[in-house]
This record gives sequence, structure tokens and C-alpha cells, in this order.
Amino acid sequence: MRCILLIATACLLFPGCATTYEVKVDSLAKPKAEDAVSYEIKNRNPLVTEDSLRYKEAANMVKTALSGKGMYEAPPNTKPDMVVDLDYGVGPPQMRKETVSEPVYITVPGQIRTERVQVGTDSGGRPIYQTVTVQDPPSTEFAGFREYIVTVVVYEKYLKLSARENKEIVEGRPQNEIWTIDVTSEGESRDIRKNLPILVAASIDYIGKDSQGQKTIRIKDSSSDIAFVKKGM
Repeated sequence: MRCILLIATACLLFPGCATTYEVKVDSLAKPKAEDAVSYEIKNRNPLVTEDSLRYKEAANMVKTALSGKGMYEAPPNTKPDMVVDLDYGVGPPQMRKETVSEPVYITVPGQIRTERVQVGTDSGGRPIYQTVTVQDPPSTEFAGFREYIVTVVVYEKYLKLSARENKEIVEGRPQNEIWTIDVTSEGESRDIRKNLPILVAASIDYIGKDSQGQKTIRIKDSSSDIAFVKKGM
């Protein structure tokens, strides 16, 4: 399952206009997945320690998202219904070819015309006129768009949540998976900390839900879901 987040629209001409992110989501869930409501989070990122500020921040956002689905972290000395594995990070650089379109403007010479202007007076004080040729100032006109291909380096930022039954392992058999969701974003930025609230917010509606194949959603940076996960528990 792969979910690609593309930063689609940035309002460059209108300050304050929200940026829209396009997200493709793919999730799986077993029947009655909603019956499991209490959880314990486990870190599955080998590059991040559980006592690091980065992991604590990520875990807090995920807990907030889970609370939005009616789930809660099991109190100490209480066996939770499920274990939620949390993995996130940044993949290696990848080369991508992109088509760039930009407007083309041309300079149009000003119109040439004649004018009758006064150039002096005669001995009787009467004005003397002469016809002269003048040219109006040049103007700039839109001539269309030009397209060209550029090669860019992009990085995949990913978030994966996987919930499994909190039962004793029998004869080496793995615990049954209850639900799982993958969200990834691809772009030139390597900043997972900046992208993580978007990834977590995009996952909320699909936690414990089977998306029945890949879905495309759009989320604005002014979204209440992003503000919700940033606020934390």
C-alpha cells in the first residue's frame, strides 16, 4: 500500500490563500475493527529512540488522531485491546522529471502616429504648426505558456500505523492485524517534522477503516484536522 501526498496548489498571488495538499490513501481493516478502543503505542522506527523529543512529538500527534476516532491509551497496569506500531521517517533521494509551465510575455512596440504641434510663432505672433511623427511607449502582452522538463531530487516522507491484537503469541505465530494505514508524501523537502502533521491529519478518517482501494483526498493547511493534531493531547 502506498499513499502519495502531493503539494498541489500554492496561492502565490494572493497572500493568505490556503495551500491545498492532495493525498492518496490506502487502508485496510478487519470486520469489527472498531471494537478495539484501548491501545499501547510501540515505536517501530529504529533510527528514533522513544525518549527523543522528535518521537514524543510524533507519538502525541498520533494519540490525538486516535482520540478523534474514540480510542484511548490504556492506563498503566491495564492490558490494552491492541498494540499500535508507529513508524515514520524519510526515504532516500529519488530523481524525478517534471514538466514546468511558465507564462511568456512579449514587448510590443508602441503605435506610430502623427501629431500637429506648435513649433514657433510668426512675426505677427501667430502660431506656426508642423506635423511630426511620434511613437507611443511599448507595452507588454501575454503570449501564452512555454513548457520544459526539469530533473528534481525528491524525498518520500512516510507514516505507517498498524494495529495488532494484544494477545499472547502462540507457537511463534504473529499477532493478528486489526487495521493498518500507510501515508507518504513526496517532495523536494526532507523535513519530516513539517510534513508529519499533514500525514497524521490525512489518516484520521481512515483509521480502523477499509478504504476499499486507493482514495484521493484534498486537505488544506487551514484544515481543522491539522490544527487538531498539532494541538495534541
